[in-house]
Amino acid sequence: MTATQTVAQQFRLRKSQETNSNRAHLPQFKETSTLKPRHGVITLSGYGIAVRVDRGHLMLEDGIGADRSQCRLPRVNHGLRRLVVIGSDGMVSLAALRWLADQDASFVMLDRDGSVLVTTVPVRSSNPKLRRAQAMAMQNGVALRISRELIDRKLAGQEKVAIEKLKDESAASTIRQLRAEIAETESLDAVRLVESKAAKIYWSAWRTLSIMFPRKELSSVPEHWRTFGLRVSSLTGSPRSATNPVNAILNYLYAMLEAESRLAAATLGLDPGLGVLHADIAYRDNLACDLMEPIRPQVDGFVLDWLLREPLSRSFFFEQRDGKCRLMAPFASMLSQTALKWAHGVAPVAEWLAQEVFINGNSRRHNLPARLTQKYRREVNGADPHSRMPVFKTDTVCHNCGNEIERPRIYCDPCAKKMSAERITEAARLGRMTTLRPEAQVKRAATQRINTQARWDWKPSDQPSWLTNDFYSTRIHPVLASLTISSIAKCLDVSYGYADQVRKGRIPHPRRWLALAELAGMNRK
Repeated sequence: MTATQTVAQQFRLRKSQETNSNRAHLPQFKETSTLKPRHGVITLSGYGIAVRVDRGHLMLEDGIGADRSQCRLPRVNHGLRRLVVIGSDGMVSLAALRWLADQDASFVMLDRDGSVLVTTVPVRSSNPKLRRAQAMAMQNGVALRISRELIDRKLAGQEKVAIEKLKDESAASTIRQLRAEIAETESLDAVRLVESKAAKIYWSAWRTLSIMFPRKELSSVPEHWRTFGLRVSSLTGSPRSATNPVNAILNYLYAMLEAESRLAAATLGLDPGLGVLHADIAYRDNLACDLMEPIRPQVDGFVLDWLLREPLSRSFFFEQRDGKCRLMAPFASMLSQTALKWAHGVAPVAEWLAQEVFINGNSRRHNLPARLTQKYRREVNGADPHSRMPVFKTDTVCHNCGNEIERPRIYCDPCAKKMSAERITEAARLGRMTTLRPEAQVKRAATQRINTQARWDWKPSDQPSWLTNDFYSTRIHPVLASLTISSIAKCLDVSYGYADQVRKGRIPHPRRWLALAELAGMNRK
């Protein structure tokens, strides 16, 4: 029996494999495609993953069976900032790790259940005074002060998401009140209690969030996938082992955020396992979990923007026999491209925490190097120290069939034509129904009575002698063809449809000829 997977593998049978199935016995026949960095990230998944160096180039390979992807990166202009590996079937050479370190690129390895297994960061000289001060933070009160600030930032982010994305004023107000209690807490347990109360209110505002899927895929989407529901899984009583797509996405992005938090702590010389807010638990990067807290609302806002803007494709997810919802490998690779976005978010938090720890642990007050944001160098050069990374944009899928399309469109070409025809047909049907309603018939009858009375009241003797049928046909009607329908309708006080018929050649009642002659500029008075 095979092991369960969080990130399921997706094998796409290609036409060339179907047409050349009779050549499957040839040992060198392989289907390959090219990998390249997107947003500075390359994600490898599948089986037989290979990361090695060949003649100074970094060689990457992944895939399933004969469906392989390859990449060859030089040492210059490669654009790689993160190499993410999902799974553990393959090899990474020591030369490849050295190549990544020389290029200031990080390596992240995730298990198929979404947990972080390995992160590597270029080696830098450590600061023993900083780590000693970090170890003393729990005794000198620094940990409590830092914890207050971290949770205060987190609650501020949750309040913003609740009011701007979820439009829940009640939840935002409650979180704001709980945030005011942070400054009065006297212990770490009190800080954790306030954070847990706010989390309960915050996730309750998500509960009824509707999840969109393409129309053609709704029949294959489980009912409990169509709403957010609870943040905790019914299988485990915790956020782990998500049973719907949105929670699975959040879990995976939180794993990416945890990896970036670990890298940030290690880059600054902090011990990723020695936390200040999270309790000491073996085999967990407690400080990385601390650094994640203020950035979690940014992840939530990113996911909410995506959900409110476009549907999720059913092909992104897989439901296991026990009900767990897992991400397909291509979709997980796309989510991995957000790594630098979370790195940019956690960098100032990590630098602030390191500075707070260092200042309180040393008698001499001076600034630590800003290795992540380079803010001191930016300030000297006159650049904005808080400049933002380009906004990461997800792939858009057609709202009808789920195929990938380009923004700002919401339908692919075939579906757009079909949906346009359906909308026109539906509009015509609604229009016919509207004209047959009792209120429409009452208005139509009233208009007919007014027009009939006007015809009865009109006398031929009131018409000018020069305004004859021949004059109208030869002089007035040719001019009407150059006028707008709206001007004719306004002149006669009739509908646009009737005005269009007059413009095209319909001869109206003689009582209207004088008004049309004035509109055409032929009044002989």
